[in-house]
Formats: sequence, structure tokens, C-alpha cells
Amino acid sequence: MSDLTPDLLSRAELLLVPDVTLTPDGPVAGHAVVVRDGVFADAGPAERIVRAYPALTPIRLPHHVLMPGFVDTHHHLTQSFGGSLAFGEPSEIFRRVWVPLEGALDEESAYVAAKLAALESLRGGFTTVAEAGTRAAVDVDVVASAARDAGIRCVLGLVCNDTSDGTGPDADPGAVLAAAEKHLARYAGDDLVHASLAVSVPEAATGRTLAATARLAAEAGAVVQIHANEHLVAVERSLVRHGLRPLEYLRHVGALGPQLLVAHATLLTASEITLLADSGTAVSYNPVASAWKGNAVAPATVFAERGIRFGLGTDGTRGDGFRLADAAEFAQRLTYGLTAGDSSCGAGWTWLDRASAGGADAAGLGRLTGRIAAGAAADFLLADIGGPEMQPSWDLPWELTRRGNRDQLTAVFVAGRLRLWRGGPVGWDGAALVRRAAELAPRVVGRAGVTRAHPTSVVARERAATSVVARERAAAQGLSAEGGRDAGTAAVGTLGGRR
Repeated sequence: MSDLTPDLLSRAELLLVPDVTLTPDGPVAGHAVVVRDGVFADAGPAERIVRAYPALTPIRLPHHVLMPGFVDTHHHLTQSFGGSLAFGEPSEIFRRVWVPLEGALDEESAYVAAKLAALESLRGGFTTVAEAGTRAAVDVDVVASAARDAGIRCVLGLVCNDTSDGTGPDADPGAVLAAAEKHLARYAGDDLVHASLAVSVPEAATGRTLAATARLAAEAGAVVQIHANEHLVAVERSLVRHGLRPLEYLRHVGALGPQLLVAHATLLTASEITLLADSGTAVSYNPVASAWKGNAVAPATVFAERGIRFGLGTDGTRGDGFRLADAAEFAQRLTYGLTAGDSSCGAGWTWLDRASAGGADAAGLGRLTGRIAAGAAADFLLADIGGPEMQPSWDLPWELTRRGNRDQLTAVFVAGRLRLWRGGPVGWDGAALVRRAAELAPRVVGRAGVTRAHPTSVVARERAATSVVARERAAAQGLSAEGGRDAGTAAVGTLGGRR
């Protein structure tokens, strides 16, 4: 492996011979692939491949697995400047954190934020991200340019809201749908950017617009991305307004179907699960988001059993595909497996599959990417499995799910091109981008007026220490420390100097 270099992997045609290839049928030893013109020109037994392509020099990859790139089925690329501002916060933080933050972005900061998120995703093994639609007041092509320049495949959502969901004024439905049609046509033939439509939540669009976006997307072979059944308060609002739960309402207006990608779907009745199964609607299962700010965990093992299409999404939490697969299995085991005595919870391979082929299908790219097979886009990873995490190896899918880490990634390819080498981008300056993001982020947050319900961890620790000292003093004086307002429960208010 000492002879393996970025230049070697940047040739126009590659014949790669890893120790193991993660095929649609599972891990296989003794396989090889040919990469040409952005796709896998061939894949199969190494002896046949090497014999069939005598003009190509085989590149041996000992101690490496060649596997499909991860697909993030739910991301918010322009929210990367927020980071830990959302940590420790209650549900529906989009109203207090994300909408103000994105509203404070200008063209440069939106581009830098999106490219920063794309770089993190590449570093975590993601070759495709589904961008759920920015609310930044910039041309969405800014986000497309950031993804393209970073070298990641992007399912790019255009927000099609036409009613106020508490975060802005109503819009003209005719203008919204005209913009949707233009967006769907805008990226036809683009190598990396794939147009998608998006509605923030069901209540953010009229029933007619929900149905119309579903029709437009279906005709274009695209998807509509929408957050639904994520938080208790949203489910209750739907019941009060329509007498129907969110998924029931989407079915009522004609929006359910194979073109719909529902983010989260954590709060589901048995009948809503049947709605998903019968309609062909896809789901983004976002386990880390559930752990960090959700009300529940989606019943993903039930999805798998019922044949419901679903992939894995980060929701912009952290861009590490291996940790996402681990979280997917871990969340199922804690919430459903323990009570049912299910010690397998998908048997490891389920989560690798949903992080790649299943995710590609959910995002509308199932025919294009997500698998190592002739004719598929060459979106793949070279992961080093020679270290102590994977050796000795007894069950590679389980090991990749529970012990895999982005530090093991030697190379990340998208559309047949080397995009990341040992954690760094190829062909552009990642460090300069990070420095610029560090300069811009405080300015954006400062003018956004982000409102938090809880203090930062540093302030919370200081308040906790102050409370302890106060109790100790009160005890020493024989007084009660109760009855006063606990400083640790005071609302933090708004970051950026505005309330």
C-alpha cells in the first residue's frame, strides 16, 4: 500500500482489486472492478476482469474493502454554521434556530456553509446527500455550486411552501409551482446535482400545492422531501386543524406515493405504517436526530419487515456514515429490540444496505447509485480493514456497522473521480474553507438572533456550580435554599443581541 497515491487513483481508467468487495449480495473476496467514464464499466471475479482488460494495470488494494458510498437521505447543508447551537434543545428547534440562521445567510456565507457540510459528509464516507431545501434568501444554485465544487452528489430540494407555518408570510401558489417546474428542468443532465422539491412540513403548503408538487415530481422522476410525524406538537396541530394525523392528511390530499420522501416519521400508528407500505412512500430514518432532539425513534425494523422503502439520514447532525449505521442499529435495539428480546435488530447488514442502496432508492437515485455493479455510478469507498478494529474478521457487515470509523477511509470516489484522500479533499483547499467558515459563522449567528431555551453547556456548568455553593452556604447558616428562583432554569434568550 505504500505505492498507492492520489495520482495513481486519479487515472481516467482504473482496474481495482481489493481484498473484499461489498456487493449487493454481501462481501465477496477475489473480485475486481473497472472504473471508466464515471461508472463501473465492469465488476466480477478478479481473474476474469484482469484477463478481459489487458491494457489496464491492476491496482492491488490489500487489507481494503471496496464498498458503496453512503447516502444521506436527509441533510440541511446550509445549517452547518449552527452546529452545537441546537444541542440540548427541545423539539421544533427549526423555528428558533434554523429558520433565523438560514435567514441571516448571504450568497457567500450560504455557499461556504453548504460546502463545509459537503466536506464533512465526504470525510464521513457519504457520496450522496439529499438537501431538504434551504430557506436562505439566495438562488438555490448557490447550494448546487457548493456541492458540485466539493465533489459530492446532491439531491437538491427547492422549498415550495405557500402558506405560513409561523416562520414567514404566505406565497402565491402559482409562482411557487412555476418555480418548481423551472427547478426540476434546471439540472437535467447535471453530473452531480439532481433536482428535488421540498415542503418543510405539511402545514407549510396548501393541499393543492402538496398534490401539485407530488404530480410534478412524479412526472420528472424526482422526489418531494417533507418533514412529517416527527414531533408531538406537530401531530397534534394536524389533528386540530384537519382531524387527521400528518401522514393521513398527506394521503387525503393526494401527496403520498413513491415520489414522496418523508423525513423522520417517528410517531406512527399501525394504520400509518400500512399507509407507507401500500403507497410506496419512502422514509428517511434519522436515528441521531431522534437521540439529539426528537420525540421518538422510527420503527425501522418494522419498515424493513413490511417492505417500506427507507434510507438513513443525518439531519445535519454529524457527517459520519459508519456512526450513522451504528446509531441506526443501536436505536432500534434500545427502543424495540430489548423489549422484544430481539438481539439481532437487522443483523448488521440491514443498516449498511439502508445506508447505501436503500438510501439511493429512497432519494430517487436507485437506478443510478448505491451499489457495486456494472453500469452503476462509481460512487464508492476504499476502507482500510487491516487495523485492530477489523482484525481478526469474522463478520464484516457487523464489524463495519459497529466498529467502522471514518478514520479508516483511504479514499472516497464520486462519479468515478477521487474526491477525498485520507481525510482531505482532492483538487481544492479544505483548510482554507474551514478557516473562512470560522470567520463567517460568528457574523451570521450574531445577526440571526438565534433563540435557545437552555443555556450552553459552559453556562449550565457554571450555574450548577453556583447552585451547589449556594446550597452549601445555606446549609452552613441553617437556612433553606428553597423558594427562590433557580438560576439554572432561567431562559437563555437570544444569541446575537436581539430578543
